[in-house]
Amino acid sequence: MDGNGPADPPSSTNAEPQVSLEVLPLHSTTLLTVLDENGTVRYESPAIERIYGFDQDELVGEQVADYVHSEDRDVVVAAFRAVVTGDDHVEAVEYRHERADGTYTWVESVASANPTPDGNYVINTRDVSAQKERERQLEATNERLDEFASVVSHDLRNPLNIAQGRAAFLADDCESDHLEAVERAHDRIDALIDDLLTLSRVGERASQTESIALAALAETCWRTVPTADATLVTETDRNLPADRRRLRQLLENLFRNSVEHSSTSSRDPTEPGESVERGSTSSRTSPDDSVEHGGRSVTVTVGGLDGGFYVEDDGSGIPEADRENVFTVGYSTADEGTGFGLRIVKQVAEAHGWDVRVTDGTEGGARFEFTGVPTTDG
Repeated sequence: MDGNGPADPPSSTNAEPQVSLEVLPLHSTTLLTVLDENGTVRYESPAIERIYGFDQDELVGEQVADYVHSEDRDVVVAAFRAVVTGDDHVEAVEYRHERADGTYTWVESVASANPTPDGNYVINTRDVSAQKERERQLEATNERLDEFASVVSHDLRNPLNIAQGRAAFLADDCESDHLEAVERAHDRIDALIDDLLTLSRVGERASQTESIALAALAETCWRTVPTADATLVTETDRNLPADRRRLRQLLENLFRNSVEHSSTSSRDPTEPGESVERGSTSSRTSPDDSVEHGGRSVTVTVGGLDGGFYVEDDGSGIPEADRENVFTVGYSTADEGTGFGLRIVKQVAEAHGWDVRVTDGTEGGARFEFTGVPTTDG
């Protein structure tokens, strides 16, 4: 344990544990408590005054369980009994401990697996109240986001569906450029609602992960995204642990971004483009039907990096001056973009603990690099 030097032996005449001096730092950010096998306090380090507000010897002779919140007491007692009975598997326990003013504060304690020479047990406790408050605020934020998502899904989607239906009826009765503009506006609102819902739900930590073949998932995503005549090339056989649904959101938004910002094709954008797997032989199909961009085809490539992967295109790229802003809500260089797609990409990466940056692609387009990504390859 960390400390600034050995402490003097406990001075209490009621109970003086014979504890090795090396384990009792005089000044420590954590609280060291010595308990006998019955859970009676034999010693508290000076940190008790900062964490609980009690004088150093005030709890000596008391049962520690009496100061644990009633809702947490059974768990704490069971954890301590497991240590006393010789359970080798010692886990930290979070619980609420009473302070001198009668309030409770969240702490985390872990006991040493082995008793001291005189049969006592050293408990290392740290204050986690700030962490718990952050968790509480995060839960409150997530609850508000869930409420927001419910409002967006119901209160906005329903009238939009009605408006789209009415516009369809009008289109059957008459032809008008105004109706086409209305339809485009409805489609844009629909896309905004989809992105808002995704954005409100994507920030939570990714906890349900599985081993995913990146190339196979990329090809699946490519088939579900309006990619016009663009071409997908996969240059990786990497498997990585990820939340499948969220990784799909990341890839689909990157694919949309590449196509929307690169394509000038007159072909119906609802038709999927070519998907090409480029393995170790680096073979690929001829882009005869590819999207035209500045007189050449638009290709999106998914490949591997040391400690990660990348997605890049050979379009016009993102100006260096704009790269710090691409992940902010509202950023878009396309008239039809919602401005949420790349923000969703960043949130998905952060939910997995990955880093993401945008740079130049090998052909001058935009390249998104994801690092800090473990693999599940054999």
